[in-house]
Amino acid sequence: MVNLGFIGYGYWGPNLVRNFYATKDTKVVKVCDLRKERLNLVETSYPSVKTATDYKDLMKDPQIDAIVISTPVSTHFPLAKEAFENGKHVMLEKPMTATVEESEKLIELAEKKKKILMVDHTFLYTGAVRKMKQLVESGELGDLYYFDSVRVNLGLFQHDVNVIWDLAPHDFSIMDYLLQKEPQMVSATGVSHFGDLENIAYVTVQYPNNLIAHIHVNWLAPVKLRTTLIGGSKKMIVYDDNEPSEKIKIYDRGVTYVENAEDVYQILVQYRTGDMLAPKLDSAEALKLVSKEFVDSITQNRKPLTDGEKGLRVVRLLESANQSLKQKGKVINL
Repeated sequence: MVNLGFIGYGYWGPNLVRNFYATKDTKVVKVCDLRKERLNLVETSYPSVKTATDYKDLMKDPQIDAIVISTPVSTHFPLAKEAFENGKHVMLEKPMTATVEESEKLIELAEKKKKILMVDHTFLYTGAVRKMKQLVESGELGDLYYFDSVRVNLGLFQHDVNVIWDLAPHDFSIMDYLLQKEPQMVSATGVSHFGDLENIAYVTVQYPNNLIAHIHVNWLAPVKLRTTLIGGSKKMIVYDDNEPSEKIKIYDRGVTYVENAEDVYQILVQYRTGDMLAPKLDSAEALKLVSKEFVDSITQNRKPLTDGEKGLRVVRLLESANQSLKQKGKVINL
């Protein structure tokens, strides 16, 4: 039995508590939040779960084996650090930390204390992303050409991070998981219409062999779009997370490049159009799998799928994109 404590019961906390509460060999012992009204909701929904307004109650509780943190990103490092120092395993809401340096320190501390460090990159546990992973690894798409993602909606404006730090972690984690390549360069442009935090941004990531990724994030769109396109030499994928059933569509379409050997100036592009397939996907709730992965990694003493290293890779992209953003799109070499 893994006994859990939770710090933060705001937007994401209730989803985490609900899924862990239903996870086998797991007990939700205590939930901490600064707001009494949030803790009242916990007490109403889970009468057996204790509550606290001071997070140190969880840190010092010998009954608690692991702590799940879903608080503002600026607090992730100090809270996780204290949890490790008190002998707890840790799961952090994305993004892992506010800086690369903080992520590196947490990885080092987790290894030193021999504790599990996991990051809640939920999309990697969805049936859609897992299916795309299979397609990429099987070679069915051929050589990868591009990763293009749009994640826009009207709000929710954040008070502590810009739109890249708020929305792009999802796309960066999916991109890193699927492409499995080391990015070479990052550039980003964006603007702020209200205050100092950018609400619209465009991020470009360059990979070896002419593989390119582009991510558009926006808090000012009139509609909610969650679309990703992955282009390969053989097939292409359209992933629409807003689709209730056919989230992934695989297109047997592409371009064949022909260069006439007799005339170097004559280049022919032939278009190939084939069938479209919408595969059946695993419908299990992603957070249910996240919860199970964290608990299993503790009981089996193994690294989770979304470990600290994967969290660090996402933070490195975020930090580089933000650095480029502040310098009007300057290319940042990685």
